[in-house]
Amino acid sequence: MSEKTFTNYHLSEEITRALHVLKYDTPTEVQREVLPKALEKKDLIVKSQTGSGKTASFAIPLCEMLQWEEKKPQVLVLTPTRELAVQVREDITNIGRFKRIKAIAVYGKEPFAKQKEELKQKTHVVVGTPGRVIDHIERETLHLDEVKFLIIDEADEMLNMGFIEKVESIIKKLPLNRMTMVFSATLPKDVETLCHKYMKDPQKIEIASTGITSETVEHSLIDVREVGKLALLKDITVVENPDSCIIFCKTKEHVNTVFSELDEAGYACERLHGGLEQEDRFAVMDGFKLGNFRYLIATDVAARGIDIDNVSLVINYDVPLEKEGYVHRTGRTGRAGKAGKAITFATVQESKYVKAIERYIGFEIPQIDIPSHHEVAKGKAAFEEKINGRRVVKNNKTARINQDIMKLHFSGGKKKKIRAVDFVGTISNIPGVTADDIGIITIQDTLSYVDILNGKGSVVLQAMENTTIKGKKLKVSPAIK
Repeated sequence: MSEKTFTNYHLSEEITRALHVLKYDTPTEVQREVLPKALEKKDLIVKSQTGSGKTASFAIPLCEMLQWEEKKPQVLVLTPTRELAVQVREDITNIGRFKRIKAIAVYGKEPFAKQKEELKQKTHVVVGTPGRVIDHIERETLHLDEVKFLIIDEADEMLNMGFIEKVESIIKKLPLNRMTMVFSATLPKDVETLCHKYMKDPQKIEIASTGITSETVEHSLIDVREVGKLALLKDITVVENPDSCIIFCKTKEHVNTVFSELDEAGYACERLHGGLEQEDRFAVMDGFKLGNFRYLIATDVAARGIDIDNVSLVINYDVPLEKEGYVHRTGRTGRAGKAGKAITFATVQESKYVKAIERYIGFEIPQIDIPSHHEVAKGKAAFEEKINGRRVVKNNKTARINQDIMKLHFSGGKKKKIRAVDFVGTISNIPGVTADDIGIITIQDTLSYVDILNGKGSVVLQAMENTTIKGKKLKVSPAIK
């Protein structure tokens, strides 16, 4: 296929507008292959590496094909991790923003009641981890009878984490008349078997032209002794002086050690590992995306689910024990066609893991020398200057799509018998405001949220301070989040 822009796919005005704001100008290879077939509702098995743009390849056609009026979920996306569920939910929300697509994420370690309340609202897309999706199905808080599309994302990781049986039990509860798409960086036999068992004449799409690792990433390896790692890490950061950097460690103990060392040395850094509360993990992820700090020290929990287009350097402080882990870690840089670097520290004891990685990725990782004292000294001034400045994030997609949107908080909801149609009727009567300026509406028992689009938020806020809804005077204010 030779499509060079998204206009070739005859997408709706709302989706085209969102893609323009998000700066999705030229489809990636996986998007060129998947989009036309997905829009024809074909079952697809897609083998594509991380960072290739696969989330948008299914999010765009799904947002295009969804029926906005339908209240029950029409799409179920299964992901192996909470972080990935949140990332996919965000991507779908951004792409479907002007079509008012409501996507929610459900996962463990978050109150069930909160998710149950969200699922009572009109919801178009549910993204979730298998365990929590099963909980909602069993407690009848997630209704599947209108699901027309099933997406299984990172299927190989589902297998590695022992989720395949759960995935299968979810599939058995879904309507037979549906479209299914499976995405995976690798295609183990168990995943292929599952696909052929539950899919209708699936077409296979294999994106292999760039190899298993991205061509935009420069890989290198440094031999090091365990005791010399922290000193080497500091020297490398000075010489490389990255705009943003993820440092991967194999244990949370190593993460804590590296974090303490860099924090004490004045680095703007944060840590991320499975021992943190879920809320803290999301706060760290959000902070990194917003540019609040330059260095993120993490276990593999962050190797999937971080979609930031400008991570310039990945450092493997420890060699990953799983060869696939190397691909997922290094796939955090060199995204969206930008150049990136991946530097791996390897001790003698880790050489067998390095060999396994090299066999898997199909090339030897070039060895480089430890930076010399002269190189470190030469880079010191520029490093000091950058480390004291705030990181500028040039490409925060969510911030861009939301810049003309104001979320309003109203002090009334279901208990006051208020419905979405009441908000639409009242707000669209404000001079200069139409129904097209109203986005997602969420009505809870005692409060409601309404997204106002197209920069009309302040107009609506001012007008609603003196306007009743269904004869009731509600307090209105910009929502905190």
